[in-house]
Amino acid sequence: MDQQEQIVINLIVNAGSARSSAIEAIQYAKAGDIEKAEESLGNAKEAVNEAHHSQTEMIQAEIRGEKAPLSLLMVHAQDHLMT
Repeated sequence: MDQQEQIVINLIVNAGSARSSAIEAIQYAKAGDIEKAEESLGNAKEAVNEAHHSQTEMIQAEIRGEKAPLSLLMVHAQDHLMT
């Protein structure tokens, strides 16, 4: 796996983790467990920040002239982050 693929995989993993933690936070909040909801929300924020970092790495590489081929995996990663 090359570096570009690893960045895309990290983006997918962290975006998925952020989404899962955010949903978990909502479930805890609905159940009245605000402490666990806040903890899950904190985890979601950390994961989305990591995903954003991966996305920023890809953008900076392109600015440096390192063109990445558009792949279905990259499109999926961006879609995953946006949802």
